[in-house]
Amino acid sequence: MLVLTRKKGESIMIGNQIEIVVLGIEGDALKLGIKAPKDVEVYRKEVYNAIRTANQEATQGKVDWGDVGKLFGKKEEKKEEKKE
Repeated sequence: MLVLTRKKGESIMIGNQIEIVVLGIEGDALKLGIKAPKDVEVYRKEVYNAIRTANQEATQGKVDWGDVGKLFGKKEEKKEEKKE
């Protein structure tokens, strides 16, 4: 792990496109600003972990294809009795 000391207004660069800026320090909380391209996803770690867990759980379950059809607005076809 790289450990750096920065003051308010100072920043660090990650690669050529990601800049982390120290915006302020209030008590024991540090405010950071992150400048990154729109295609780079940036999450707080607890949110990232929750997304990862949900994705893993989703791959473990069985698929109910009827529910998948409902997502796309398709209704289940009902069998009609033929009257002669």
